[in-house]
Amino acid sequence: QVHLVESGGGLVQAGGSLRLSCAASGRAFGTYTMGWFRQAPGKEREFVALLRRNGYDTDYADSVKRRFTCSGDNAKNTVYLQMDSLKPEDTAVYYCAAGFPGGSDPNDYDYWGQGTQVSVSS
Repeated sequence: QVHLVESGGGLVQAGGSLRLSCAASGRAFGTYTMGWFRQAPGKEREFVALLRRNGYDTDYADSVKRRFTCSGDNAKNTVYLQMDSLKPEDTAVYYCAAGFPGGSDPNDYDYWGQGTQVSVSS
């Protein structure tokens, strides 16, 4: 069983930065692909970024490329999502997920965190 806890969300002005953390219990890190997804009100959950279980291969949604960076700390069993140059359209609840092989489809993931709210004001 894998337990995921996100933190780091909040309110920020457009152009600002936030770093989300996802602390994983068990052997999630190094076993599963760790994904980040987001869901805005009235919209479907969408893929944001992922970190493969090797700890360095990443993939990003086109909408966040060159603004967001996904990384991990194996010793802390924690995955991070550094979000820079934030835009109002980035406002959503952000979720961390673990699964294998993992991908851009939420159905690829077996474990989910509770989510953390990110709000970007214009």
